[in-house]
Amino acid sequence: MWLGPEEVLLAGALWVTERANPFFLLQRRRGHGKGGGLTGLLVGTLDVVLDSSARVAPYRILHQTQDSQVYWAVACGSSRKEITKHWEWLENNLLQTLSIFDNEEDITTFVKGKIHGIIAEENKNEQPQSEEDPGKFKEAELKMRKQFGMPEVEKLVNYYSCSYWKGRVPRQGWLYLTVNHLCFYSFLLGKEVTLVIQWVDVTQLEKNATLLFPECIKVSTRDSELYFSMFLNINETFKLMEQLANIAMRQLLDNESFLQDKSLPKPRKPLKNISALKRDLDARAKNECYRATFRLPKDECLDGHTDCTLWTPFNKMHIPGQMFVSNNYICFASKAEEACHLIIPLREVTIVEKADSSSVLPSPLSISTKSKMTFFFANLKDRDFLVQRISDFLQRTPSKKPCSSDREWKWNLADPGCEEVPELPSSSPLAVSPMSALSNRPVSFCAGEVPTASQGLLKLFRRNSEELLGPKGAKEKMKEESWNIHFFEYGRGMCMYRTAKTRELVQKGIPENLRGELWLLFSGAWNEMVTHPDYYADLVEKSMGKYNLATEEIERDLHRSMPEHPAFQNELGIAALRRVLTAYAFRNPTIGYCQAMNIVTSVLLLYCNEEEAFWLLVALCERMLPDYYNTRVVGALVDQGIFEELTREYLPQLSEKMQDLGVISTISLSWFLTLFLSVMPFESAVVIVDCFFYEGIKFILQVSLAILDANMEKLLQCCDEGEAMTILGRYLDNVVNRQSVSPPIPHLHALLTSGDDPPLEIDIFELIKTSYEKFSNLKADDIEQMRFKQRLKVIQSLEDTAKKSVVRAVSSDIGFSIEELEELYVVFKAKYLMSCYWGNNRAAAARRDQSLPYLEQYRIDMEQFKELFISLTPWSCGAHTPVLAGRLFRLLDENRDSLINFKEFVTGMSGMYHGDLTEKLKVLYKLHLPPALNPEETESALEATSYFTEDVTTEVSPFVSELDFCLHCESQETQEDKGRRDENGPEKEEKGTSPQDYRYYLRMWAKEKESKKETIKDLPKMSQEQFIELCKTLYNMFSEDPVEQELYHAIATVASLLLRIGEVGKKFSNRPMRKSEDCKANNTQDPVSEEESPTSEQSQNSAVEQQPQADHEDKTCGDAQPEKTQQENQTLGDGSGEGQGSPLQLLSDDETKDDMSMSSYSMVSTGSLQCEDIADDTVLVGCEGSSSAARYGSTIDTDWSISFEQILASMLTETALVNYFEKKVNILQKIKDQKKVERQFSSSSDYELSSVSG
Repeated sequence: MWLGPEEVLLAGALWVTERANPFFLLQRRRGHGKGGGLTGLLVGTLDVVLDSSARVAPYRILHQTQDSQVYWAVACGSSRKEITKHWEWLENNLLQTLSIFDNEEDITTFVKGKIHGIIAEENKNEQPQSEEDPGKFKEAELKMRKQFGMPEVEKLVNYYSCSYWKGRVPRQGWLYLTVNHLCFYSFLLGKEVTLVIQWVDVTQLEKNATLLFPECIKVSTRDSELYFSMFLNINETFKLMEQLANIAMRQLLDNESFLQDKSLPKPRKPLKNISALKRDLDARAKNECYRATFRLPKDECLDGHTDCTLWTPFNKMHIPGQMFVSNNYICFASKAEEACHLIIPLREVTIVEKADSSSVLPSPLSISTKSKMTFFFANLKDRDFLVQRISDFLQRTPSKKPCSSDREWKWNLADPGCEEVPELPSSSPLAVSPMSALSNRPVSFCAGEVPTASQGLLKLFRRNSEELLGPKGAKEKMKEESWNIHFFEYGRGMCMYRTAKTRELVQKGIPENLRGELWLLFSGAWNEMVTHPDYYADLVEKSMGKYNLATEEIERDLHRSMPEHPAFQNELGIAALRRVLTAYAFRNPTIGYCQAMNIVTSVLLLYCNEEEAFWLLVALCERMLPDYYNTRVVGALVDQGIFEELTREYLPQLSEKMQDLGVISTISLSWFLTLFLSVMPFESAVVIVDCFFYEGIKFILQVSLAILDANMEKLLQCCDEGEAMTILGRYLDNVVNRQSVSPPIPHLHALLTSGDDPPLEIDIFELIKTSYEKFSNLKADDIEQMRFKQRLKVIQSLEDTAKKSVVRAVSSDIGFSIEELEELYVVFKAKYLMSCYWGNNRAAAARRDQSLPYLEQYRIDMEQFKELFISLTPWSCGAHTPVLAGRLFRLLDENRDSLINFKEFVTGMSGMYHGDLTEKLKVLYKLHLPPALNPEETESALEATSYFTEDVTTEVSPFVSELDFCLHCESQETQEDKGRRDENGPEKEEKGTSPQDYRYYLRMWAKEKESKKETIKDLPKMSQEQFIELCKTLYNMFSEDPVEQELYHAIATVASLLLRIGEVGKKFSNRPMRKSEDCKANNTQDPVSEEESPTSEQSQNSAVEQQPQADHEDKTCGDAQPEKTQQENQTLGDGSGEGQGSPLQLLSDDETKDDMSMSSYSMVSTGSLQCEDIADDTVLVGCEGSSSAARYGSTIDTDWSISFEQILASMLTETALVNYFEKKVNILQKIKDQKKVERQFSSSSDYELSSVSG
């Protein structure tokens, strides 16, 4: 590449000049290329350690003038080819021009100008691709691709100088962090270290300091632990590694692939040595933190933030903090935690104006909203730019008012006693059962049949109002009054100032009338509801009446959702719950429906209307409890790991006991998934939900710790898990809410008592107060950090479980050991994942469906299979290997979707590695019959034969005519198509109806179990061109074998013998076929039964074999094919069965010919085989058959065929062939070699390598 001319003082230091002319020098770096000696080793080490640009470019061109001591570097190259191209350009285009100049300064000025012009021209063409990546970074990326064999699509994110500890010796080198890999390279005094690790293989990332290692980063995989230290900025490196590993885990979890975010704001100044991807990742991290802090929608992107102060009218102070501006919101967070948080949606903003500056309030800015609130910010550094950005965003904010959602908050202080629900007569649509007695599908509820719950169900189903008049009612009124005062001082709605006072009020319990409103505010669900008017109604309309696995599960759980509450003992509540859950399942099919969602949603519906409950469910599932409600409850398992870690930290004496009992894994899932709603009395659990919506998962963890702490003494004395669960269950059953105005709802959790002692009641507010006193120092940021660490462990653990499940599922039918299957699974999965991020299109990622069984989730296409086959097969056939791989893929791909799963893959591999000679030959035999063999492939045999036999005087067979040949082709195609339709039609139809229906998989499983083992009698016969293809494969297979000459001799003998057997069999089959023509003229034959039925020609054989075959002949007469000519009779007959007990079994063809075959010549001559496929020194024996070849020549011979038994019997006569196929090959060694090959870096100029294994 051309370089902007840089001054070089010592042209000879560490460089060797290879070419020179009066104006330019072409130099090679010492130690690169041939020789080098000690100097080369030292230079190589210096280049790696110091990261000189020469390390990237081993060649360079310098500009010089005769009298000057200064040199200018004008070009560099990573290969001789590249640098030679530049050198030739300079010689051809500049030398003559430069000789005209008299002044050396003019020459240098001209050269520099010319080079700058070339660079500008190149940049103009390349600018759209990588305009942000600086030159040095591009050099490092180029080096990375070459060093580790990465393709163009693998992008470098950043690179760092560090040491890798190999044993106790640090190796100084460079750590390259790419989107999918962690790579390290070091070269010290001739010793090279190259590491390549896929992020998806990382099980743990830790930053720690020990006596042995100074401050270092530990990277753990399943196989090894790697230590890196001596970073210039270890925190930045570790943070970036965490982000990349997290992206890889997301890919394993839900197939989300990393894509550069083009919508992110571009930096105003290009950052030195920072790639666009690094900028993108940093922005992503800030966005996630911003959204989590202020509970904003998932598509909100932070534009920027700045320090400022906010005037808080409630305490008359200017609070220092930071202002954050994004597309739709202005937010403020105080520096002192809990002092003040503020969220101003731009849709609410009416005026933004700059106020007059003063010494007290420099650069003030006032923002007014529709709710008549005004916010004063001051001490803004770049106020004018900020106002401009806010104005730009305001112009993009839709001005139209959302219809029903943008309403004023209702005070909800009307007497709830006047809101009653009329009694429902039995004939009312509300009384209809959700499941029809005659159908297993849910009854569809139209809008007119069942009214929508337009307000919280609790108001509709409040059974009495006595509690509202007593002391509890008074307490409730006091709470409402406290909140009204708070609203007056701090504002109401989304723009409320959120302070420590707000949290105190939440801890005391939210009044029932305000619960729905405040849940929506604190969770951020209100923002999404307001900005998506009518979204829920449209979703309900689309999903109504639809039926899938999710709706079936929803229907099953509807009546288990708080059945003790009157709201869910009638159709109004049940129908509302059905609509909300079904709408969410259609919004997010990845989650669909998960148990526990029904319990949480039923509580949301008690306090909110349907639309509000739906958006609260969205906030829960997608933001506040990420990954909790997917099929593998990953999020809950992650937080369970955090809970175990916190127990070790805060309750160390209890932690070990809990681990021994295995209690934490049992309790935490039920506590976290349902937010204590399923394990605590409803009135108490709902207070937990209040605090959860304000604080997030931090509160659930601290309450869980408080519960364990309260029961520590009893738990330490437990003997088993059951006793511990009883203690905790009894404790939670007796957590009461004495302030609740709702009538107590019977708690269906097991009521556990201990002897005669009355249970001790625990006040929920005391429990909450204790949790804050003892465990309030938990920080949301720390929990997010712990979540990342636990997510690595959980997902890798789930992947290991999946691997074991798959291996266990296939091990019974496959010859490989468990260890071999596990290694094959790792290789298979790695190949699939590479296609996700290195494939030209991202179709591979779309192929993985998380709802499918583990066995079906990873599937590979033909190209990936070929790569695996070439590296793992024991039958290496040189250039012919990809052809064989393609045939095996077609054979394994039974459902013809061009993808195979792991079971199909190992079935194919097992056929080559395990079993006796017969089983291995059977696989090889099948690879040369349809569907494995393409019709196009057999044409090459036809062309070859006609070429080798064209000089022989041919005599056309009297049995073949052009018409017969055409009829044969048509009928063959028709039968083949029909056979395929019959074979695949029902399965594809069945699969297409409902791909996620578990009953489909049960039926498929039953079908697999019923399938009979195939015998050699079931194999169809092989036509002549198929046999030639088999011979070609065998000759290719034996090349480079230690005993290849013996093998060539053996296969030549066997091939000659089999050709003669085919000829003899043809003679025996011709006459009987002619005689039986009339008998079959009016009958039809079913193509499906062709492979099982011998033809009527067997009736012409000796009386000895007529009797045992009588039953078969009866069947054949009914199933025979109608034929008009003798040739059609021969071509359309079956070629599969071999007459049992026939004395002419090895010498005759007693059955009709293979219906899929079309022979290319009547007899393969020795000469044709020898010329095309066999080495010059191979001797073919048994050449007597060549006379018949001369007689028939290259005519299409449709009579010739050979059976598997005949091939097997012939092979058994040759010891060399038997030894070859019975030779044991270690597949584990092949897998190890394959990984080594994939890790080797490419030295080619384009730096492409098919794959790099982690």
